[in-house]
Amino acid sequence: MAKRIYRIGVMTSGGDSPGMNAAIRAVARTCAYYNTQCVGFYRGFQGMIEGDYIELDARSVRNIISRGGTILKSARSKDFFTVEGRKKAADNLKRAKVDAMILIGGDGTFRGGKIFSQEHHIPIIGVPGTIDNDISGTNATIGYDTALNTVVEAIDKIRDTASSHNRLFFVEVMGRDAGFIALNSGVGAGAEEILIPEEDLGLERLLDSLERSRRSGKTSSIVVVSEGDKIGKNVFELAEYVINNLPDYDARVTVLGHIQRGGSPSCFDRVLASRLCVKAVELLLDGQQNLMVGFINNKVQACSLEEALQSKHNINKELLRISDILST
Repeated sequence: MAKRIYRIGVMTSGGDSPGMNAAIRAVARTCAYYNTQCVGFYRGFQGMIEGDYIELDARSVRNIISRGGTILKSARSKDFFTVEGRKKAADNLKRAKVDAMILIGGDGTFRGGKIFSQEHHIPIIGVPGTIDNDISGTNATIGYDTALNTVVEAIDKIRDTASSHNRLFFVEVMGRDAGFIALNSGVGAGAEEILIPEEDLGLERLLDSLERSRRSGKTSSIVVVSEGDKIGKNVFELAEYVINNLPDYDARVTVLGHIQRGGSPSCFDRVLASRLCVKAVELLLDGQQNLMVGFINNKVQACSLEEALQSKHNINKELLRISDILST
């Protein structure tokens, strides 16, 4: 028989993503609705280890749904990689009388939570919060939609100056291991080429494509490059290679960087965070644990953490084909 849950902890971990505050708000207010206490741990696993937490109620999370970042902060915790660190975190949860945890984050957060739950029998539910959208078991992660909108808006502005000066722009976006941001923003912004880690298109193909664009009458082009793309060592060397081989191009590089993480979350991300976190609390109160809540075909569903960690959310290769057609 599952232990009754009286007090639920929540934390955000890994890279911040827009919508995390909406998620924290949803956890706190759902707990209040079900007469369950809620505790927020600062700086993810490190806050658990240090016993750094705050009581959360329905009023303490007012006016945060529109804010980017996370009021609970986020951090990487080297101490949590150790048995001693996890033991200290478990002891602090007991002192705080926390019966279960909701972990908002990505792959690394879920792996740490899975080990922690196995060692100390703490029920956990994972909520996918990452701009990379690289978590299996969900069509969308919290923050991904906002990051896409930020990138598309930036590329639209870059295209204005590219057109004004007849330039080729390489725009690097986040995605060390996954090309979701590059692929979807590239199609959405009408990029001539999209380079992602999952598809090694090769330098010669890139040169051929850009040369065809120039011969067809295009005077400016946009190439969206995921930071994990394997064609060149980095986006600057890639641009230099193109300049050396296609001297007719005046090429520039823009690295969007952490601007993609910030900003007020989109309506989609606010609603997604709210739906996922209401479900997360209800699962714990129903005696379920070690699951991840996801969004599949417009429905909130749960899968095991094991399943979420074992497989990868694959990119839609049809979008690559569409990009090739539309960049003609």
